[in-house]
Amino acid sequence: MPYAEVNGQKLFFEDTGGDGPPLVFSHGFLMDHEMFTPQVAELAEVYRVVTWDERGFGATEADGEPFSYWDSARDLFGLLDVLGIERAVLAGMSQGGYLSLRAALLHPDRVRALVLIDTQAPPETPEKITEYQVMIDTWVEHGYLDELASIVAGLIIGDEVIESVWKTKWQAWDPARLRAAGGALLDRDDISDRLEELAMPVLLVHGTQDAAIPVSRAHEICAAVSDCRGVIEVEGASHASNLTHPEIVNPAIRDFLEGLPA
Repeated sequence: MPYAEVNGQKLFFEDTGGDGPPLVFSHGFLMDHEMFTPQVAELAEVYRVVTWDERGFGATEADGEPFSYWDSARDLFGLLDVLGIERAVLAGMSQGGYLSLRAALLHPDRVRALVLIDTQAPPETPEKITEYQVMIDTWVEHGYLDELASIVAGLIIGDEVIESVWKTKWQAWDPARLRAAGGALLDRDDISDRLEELAMPVLLVHGTQDAAIPVSRAHEICAAVSDCRGVIEVEGASHASNLTHPEIVNPAIRDFLEGLPA
C-alpha cells in the first residue's frame, strides 16, 4: 500500500501517474479517497489523479493529536512534495474543500485552480456545532451504532445503496480517531474575509438538497473570488454530490479543466 511520511503522519494515497496535468482530490468528513472513484475513472486517462486519506480517516495512520485544516493543507503540500508535484488543481469536497481553500491561501503559486464540492468558507453555526459534537462524542464513546450511522449517511449521501457501502466501511474504522478529526471540523476558523485573495480559477459544485451546507455558500464563494467559473447546482443531490450524481459532476469538472490556461 502506498504511504507518504509527512509531518509526522503516515498518509495513504493513490496516484494514477502519467504525464498529464496533476489533479488532487481531498475527501469529506467520515469519507476517504474512495469517494472519488467515479471521478478517477472519468479523468485518469487525461490527468494525473491523486487521491488520499486525510488525518483520522481511511488507511492513513495519524498520530491522534489535535490538528487544524491548516495542518491538513500542509499535509497536502507534503504529499505533493513526495510525489514530485510542484503545482496542481485541487478538488475538495466539504472538509476537503476546507483544506483546499487553506492550501490555496498558503501557497497560491502551487494551486493551478480549485474545484470546490459542497463546501463553505465560514465555520459551522453554533446550533450545528452542538449537534455535530453530540454525534461525534456518541460515536467515539460507543463506537459504530447503526441508527446513528443511518442518520449520518442520509445527511451525507442520501442514496441507500451507496450508504450501505460506507456504513460497512465505518464499522471497521477506529472510532477514537474521530475525536481529533472532529476538533478540526468544529473548531475551524472563518476564512470568508480572505476569499478575495484567491486569484486562480474556481469552480463550485453543490447539491441542491444538501442539508449540511446550503447551496448559498457556494454562491458566496463565487461572488468573493476574482475568477469564479460558475456554480454547478446538482439537482436533487445531497452533500456528497460527486459520489451520487457523477453523471452531472464529472462533465462539469472535465469542461472546467479543459478550459484552464495551459
